[in-house]
Amino acid sequence: MSAPTGLPLAGLRVADFCWIGAGSYTTKIFGDLGADVIKIETSTRLDSLRLAGPYKDGKPGVNRSGYFADRNTSKRGITIDLKHPRALDVVRRLIAQSDIVANNFAAGVMEKFGLGPDDCLRIRPDIIYLAMSMQGSQGPQRDFRGTGSSIAALTGIQELSGLPERIPAGTGTNYPDHLPNPCHAAFALLAALRHRRRTGQGQYIDFAQTEPMLALLGPTFLDLTVNGRRQTRRGNVHPWAAPHGVYPCAGTDRWIAITVMDDAQWAALVETMGRPAWALGAGWETMPERYRDRLELDRLLGEWTAGQDAQALMQALQAAGVPAGAVQDARDVTRTDPQLAHRQHWVRLPHAEMGESIYNNLPFRFSQTPVRPTRPAPLLGEHTREILQDLLGLAPAEIDELEAEQVLR
Repeated sequence: MSAPTGLPLAGLRVADFCWIGAGSYTTKIFGDLGADVIKIETSTRLDSLRLAGPYKDGKPGVNRSGYFADRNTSKRGITIDLKHPRALDVVRRLIAQSDIVANNFAAGVMEKFGLGPDDCLRIRPDIIYLAMSMQGSQGPQRDFRGTGSSIAALTGIQELSGLPERIPAGTGTNYPDHLPNPCHAAFALLAALRHRRRTGQGQYIDFAQTEPMLALLGPTFLDLTVNGRRQTRRGNVHPWAAPHGVYPCAGTDRWIAITVMDDAQWAALVETMGRPAWALGAGWETMPERYRDRLELDRLLGEWTAGQDAQALMQALQAAGVPAGAVQDARDVTRTDPQLAHRQHWVRLPHAEMGESIYNNLPFRFSQTPVRPTRPAPLLGEHTREILQDLLGLAPAEIDELEAEQVLR
């Protein structure tokens, strides 16, 4: 079964060698938008996400990872052992019928298989080749390997995340894998495809996963170059605004983030609190005074919020013009968030082994073209015979022979 028609990227085909996070998310975007994304795997060295929880019903299995499933919607899957001598011929035939070749291996890995950018451009001169290594293909650190946490450390995000008196905390997840890298890579691919449409030329995109992270740190670098200040961890403390933080609410481990960026917002917060005496008599009408006494202000504000329901307080503060957000957990986000429900963000698809499962929808809506994940993540090797027979034209007997020789594993 080929990719659905009528979607924005229908008619494109991606030979997807990606694994783990950033690369798989990049190609997922293309798949959800209608491209025929063929995920190329091998059972001899599994995609690490297949072995990463959470697992459906807490039962581990190569086809039961929710993490893997969410990063690989709308794709077809094929297994082939690239180390087998006969594998290269099959893969080359697939590349010849693809518009994009994508991988996020370390620099030089694809070249060892005879599938580097020059090799693929010889197979198809107008191919778009995306290589998402950690540090790019050239330079003194081209051979460095790592994950999202390594990238966050190298680019300074770790240093800025956490409390001043504690060790660098990071973002709690491999943040580079989930937003900066896949989004920048998708943008680069679309630009290369537009260039190809205009000129007929293929393109090699040498993508360094460290570099998109630097775009997040503009003010930090500017503060250093202009003012000579080296920023470091400061928790929830703002450089000049107060109150600015996360405060306890009623219930177990319930919190709310409140940000007051000007005096009008402070006045609105005071009104919402019912004009308590402690907020009126402390001379906190202006920001410098509030910032000077921010520790005391945070203590008193936290004592007041501790008796409030986080969701109700968020609604009241938002209505008054005060930026606020209840700190939601996974249950809140997936089951009770009214905005996500209204936008139909959560999509349920039937998975062959996990049954009906929940997936992220794309974060945008087209007015003329409904887009959403079209199929669940593939089982390991689920579409191998389908692709070899229907797309590459191999006879059933040929496929049987490849299976017998353990090429397709």
